[in-house]
Amino acid sequence: MSTAATRVESLDSDDGHRVELIIRVPDAPTRRVLWLPAMGVPARHYLPFADALSARGVAVGLHEWRGIGSSSLRAGRAHDWGYQDLLADIARSEAALDAAVPGAMRIIGGHSLGGQLACCHLALQPDAADALWLVASGAPYWRAFPRRVRYTLPPLYRFMDWLARARGVLPGRRLGFAGNESRGVIADWTRSGLRGRYTARGLDVDIDAAMARVEVPVRAAWLEDDWLGPASSLRFLLGKLGSADAATTGFDAARLGAQADHFAWMRTPDAIAAWLADA
Repeated sequence: MSTAATRVESLDSDDGHRVELIIRVPDAPTRRVLWLPAMGVPARHYLPFADALSARGVAVGLHEWRGIGSSSLRAGRAHDWGYQDLLADIARSEAALDAAVPGAMRIIGGHSLGGQLACCHLALQPDAADALWLVASGAPYWRAFPRRVRYTLPPLYRFMDWLARARGVLPGRRLGFAGNESRGVIADWTRSGLRGRYTARGLDVDIDAAMARVEVPVRAAWLEDDWLGPASSLRFLLGKLGSADAATTGFDAARLGAQADHFAWMRTPDAIAAWLADA
């Protein structure tokens, strides 16, 4: 088993935001992955996943979302941001990981929202990575969900957008969904959930059209008991990409070794890490 060194890079943005990038580097890695978390999930929660990948020779950088974990900011009336800012933060983490692990094959990947924004990042910077890895990810578009939940989503999205604007922040911790999220992120997220297209406030780019030009190989895993990211929503997301090489697989409880839902895999990530690393 490969041993991994850990380093933490402190990254500063032009607007004064500071955040930490956790990097696991095994001996002589030939690949590296920048991993983007689910909405509201601190980067440190993916350390078991990073360890499982680094044990298989893959260096890992754990990106931290603005407003979460090590971020110097917290969302509120005085601090707002949207997808445009998150995408700029991703590019900053990517540059730091490239410097820390030079010469390795570059992969970008993510969980849930992280997978969506990995796709958006590649749309804006198609040469940023050589492959894309997704776990429990998919577009939030309401029509891409099974009938049993499909029609509950539009009113839910509208309520969360209204609540975030009314309070200045979505109180996700109290709601039991995500973290305390900026109203700008919620506006961009709910817009994609209602319309099925990706846009970022302040960014004058047709992201969907750019996603169609993304042609990197993809490996994407979905979880059998995951109603937040069902296989149908994953197919909708992958359908936006131009990638001809897209391998998908489902994990049930027996294969995963734990309940196969949106978050439990993070505590027992070996099976998924092995499948990704076999690419």
